[in-house]
Amino acid sequence: MESGVDLVISGINHGPNLGWDVIYSGTVAAAMEAVILGFPAIAVSTASFGPDLHYDTAARFIARELVPKVVANGLPRNSLLNVNVPNLPEDQIKGVKIAAKSERRYKDRMEKRLDPRGGAYYWLGGLPSEEPAPEGTDSAVTAEGYIAVTPLHLDMTSYSLMEKMRGWF
Repeated sequence: MESGVDLVISGINHGPNLGWDVIYSGTVAAAMEAVILGFPAIAVSTASFGPDLHYDTAARFIARELVPKVVANGLPRNSLLNVNVPNLPEDQIKGVKIAAKSERRYKDRMEKRLDPRGGAYYWLGGLPSEEPAPEGTDSAVTAEGYIAVTPLHLDMTSYSLMEKMRGWF
């Protein structure tokens, strides 16, 4: 059955989805769901929590540059793109880099909260760790003023650990 859907774009998210953020991100989860349903997908975020965001910079990059490339070339099965755009005017963006997912961690805060039914849950918050991100990762690239495009794959299996565990049982 023809769906009429060429590509799903989730976002533009207010705030970054860098490093481990992709595990908790609704923006990335929506793109993952599109991939599960058989559609190519892109998750898009602004790399800032500030009040004055340059959504236009992210929108123009996605519409003018990335969408045509994805439509022309496609994406591998079970893959999506996670895009983080620095919160800069378009003319201040240094370029685009394909980047690995970093291991962005937070410090200082885990809050216990209550859901509407009175059940407890924990909210991870605080500021990102001050450890410098490794070169070539999404966190480092956006901090340098580049748009980070990170290919993600739904298969989270650790094949190296699987191989190591073969002798366990």
